[in-house]
Amino acid sequence: MTDPYVPPKVWTPPASSGGTFANINRPVAGPTHEAALPVGKHPLQLYSLATPNGVKVTIMLEELLALGHTGAEYDAWLIKINEGAQFSSGFVEINPNSKIPAMVDRSAVGSNSEPVRVFESGSILVYLAEKFGAFLPKDGVARVETMNWLFWQMGSAPFVGGGFGHFYAYAPEKLQYPIDRYAMETKRQLDVLERQLANHRYVAGSEYTIADMAIWPWYGGMVRGELYEAGEFLAVHEYKNVRRWADEIAARPAVVRGRKVNRVRGEPGEQVPERHDASDLD
Repeated sequence: MTDPYVPPKVWTPPASSGGTFANINRPVAGPTHEAALPVGKHPLQLYSLATPNGVKVTIMLEELLALGHTGAEYDAWLIKINEGAQFSSGFVEINPNSKIPAMVDRSAVGSNSEPVRVFESGSILVYLAEKFGAFLPKDGVARVETMNWLFWQMGSAPFVGGGFGHFYAYAPEKLQYPIDRYAMETKRQLDVLERQLANHRYVAGSEYTIADMAIWPWYGGMVRGELYEAGEFLAVHEYKNVRRWADEIAARPAVVRGRKVNRVRGEPGEQVPERHDASDLD
């Protein structure tokens, strides 16, 4: 047992916070260095990494292209968050919160409008759904239910990622209290989904929506044993309805394509660090 921590009257940052992301942790916002972001040939410019939050957007873009929305063609640029690329002046300009994914829609360039910056994965999903009229019901109860589950994911996943994932997989030492605390919450959230999917094919009902695209990279990855290698620890075999849903979505061709984009880990055929043309994924 280590000595109990007694918080000081005024907190000051430690010399090192330890853990996997210690080199990029900082208590202030803003850029750390000057660097412009690259711009490709397509109206949609995505700056991201294939984390669960980043994968949401590349899946959405590939699903739109699969429906025939040619305006959804995009350039996907790799942002190496472990190296602090999200703190460049160019990235901070489009996302002052310095988190991936971030996107710029340059389709209005040449008119009286400026390029549109869109940050936060949920906001990007809604923006694209409304821009192309797909994967988000236009009105009524179905739209509200889709938004319910989208915002459920946005509010819940930090407990899975920054909570459970951090203390189980990334913290410099294993501590029982935070692991127990966040494992309990992660399993409670999985049970929320299990109960919802017992009576619905997709999370928000009978239609595949941006709610599924947002939730799948986190919770689908969890029950498929692809997130934090924690499947056995969390007994994910208990969530049969979530697994059924997760496997169905994983088999969608656009999902297979989308999860390769901005990926730098895994088998060589699964890695497409940058995507500038559909052929990059073939």
